[in-house]
Amino acid sequence: MDKNKSNNTGKNVMIHRTRLFLTAAATALLAAPLSAETIDVAIIGEPDTFDPMVSTKDVVSIVTQHFVETLYTFDDTWSVVPLLAAGMPEISEDGLTYVIPLREGVTFHDGSSMDSADVKASLDRWLEVASRGKAIADKVSSVEATGPNEITLTLSAPYAPLMSLLAFSNSAAAIYPEEIIAPEIETVIGTGPYKLEAHQPDQYTQLVRFGGYTQPTGAAERAQTPDEIRFIPVPDGNTRVEGLLSGQFAYADGLSTEAYDRIAEAAGAEPVLLEPFGWPVFAINHKKGLMTDLNIRKAVQAALPFDDMLFAAFGDEKFFQTDGAMYPEGWAWRTDAGVELYNQNDQEKAKGYLEEAGYDGSPLRILTSRQYEFHYQMAEVARMALEMAGFTVEMDVVDWATLAQNRDNPDLWDIYITHSPFLPEPALTSSFFATAREGWNNPEKNAILDRFTSESDPEKRKAVFAELQKIVLEDVGLIKVGNFNALQGKAAGLEGVTPSPWPAFWNAKLAE
Repeated sequence: MDKNKSNNTGKNVMIHRTRLFLTAAATALLAAPLSAETIDVAIIGEPDTFDPMVSTKDVVSIVTQHFVETLYTFDDTWSVVPLLAAGMPEISEDGLTYVIPLREGVTFHDGSSMDSADVKASLDRWLEVASRGKAIADKVSSVEATGPNEITLTLSAPYAPLMSLLAFSNSAAAIYPEEIIAPEIETVIGTGPYKLEAHQPDQYTQLVRFGGYTQPTGAAERAQTPDEIRFIPVPDGNTRVEGLLSGQFAYADGLSTEAYDRIAEAAGAEPVLLEPFGWPVFAINHKKGLMTDLNIRKAVQAALPFDDMLFAAFGDEKFFQTDGAMYPEGWAWRTDAGVELYNQNDQEKAKGYLEEAGYDGSPLRILTSRQYEFHYQMAEVARMALEMAGFTVEMDVVDWATLAQNRDNPDLWDIYITHSPFLPEPALTSSFFATAREGWNNPEKNAILDRFTSESDPEKRKAVFAELQKIVLEDVGLIKVGNFNALQGKAAGLEGVTPSPWPAFWNAKLAE
């Protein structure tokens, strides 16, 4: 196919730490004051890849969504809208065939033109290497380029969440040039409004406006307002706060709720509270180790004091809710199925489960990080309760990049701590699937999940989701800690950034 390929003391200390944290190169890059042309964003750590197809980390999604795009995306109401696609797909009556028109005139950052061969190669790779792609690979019979600007997906069974999967920027069905497709892509080439200009590991990622960008229409429009967007990895949460307050950053992600009042009282900054945001989770290793025993899992579930954990993490009830349902009040997926097993806070009951399991005192290994400080604070309270129940607990506290690497090795952990925003489609939660790194391969759960994803009727899907939530709690597939509100912060004059778990900055502007 022919293609055109070409506290005051504390505050002073933390400001000092901010300056020390940045190397000479990064300090030089950030020396200029905030301007309308450049947006500096403090993120919780270094993206360990610029290939969002192979990552579920929020920090990767936040950065890469600016230069890598998908066929579809979400609008501000979480409805799926076209991005690289020219329109919504034509879906056959049996729900098995999706014919997707592609936009013409889309240019990759290398100057080549996007066509159906690129899309086919990208989607084939997504089904092979992406956690969410692998979760549905057995349901995709074929991906075909049925015209220069048309792609056809044929399924072996109806799959209701397909469009949400194609729209998600996390484990993304990203579109790359056919020529770079490989199991591992060294240099990512995208179609987004910004392109990667420079990257100094652990210092900054510099994006600049892509002059060849072709705008989608409607809700997906991306204005390319700033000339440059710079993402600065700042692992220490207090340092991110101080950088925001001192005017060093226009935006800061992943802030401790303890900083809310300081930011609200500051002349040059404003808090951005996402309410409700999501749920902290203790992810469970179902592949190897202690947690493969249901009685051990039940012992952990029974012992954990979620009220205390949430209070330690967030400090004020305006920032959290002790709630065992997978979705909060007001969401269509809200159900109380199985929640009687949530927040038992009964260490004696947990001891009984340990006796049934014949627990021999082997260490329960909890993998966590302090870059999301609330993860660590929850883990410390959990450790005390688990030890009271009779567990030997081993805390492995590492940086987020190391955690993200180690959680892929089931020999290294029994529980790792993470969190998720509330997602519009439950099937976007990869932990429900046996193909996820946790490996929860319960046959009864798998059958429920298959019924859920193949059902298209919204009311029937709600009923099946209630069954899924019930078995999550009964089999302890994962452990939800509660609901929480997330804090970000922005410069007082910053406009054009919609509050989101994955804030985007293509429309961002600082008032002069």
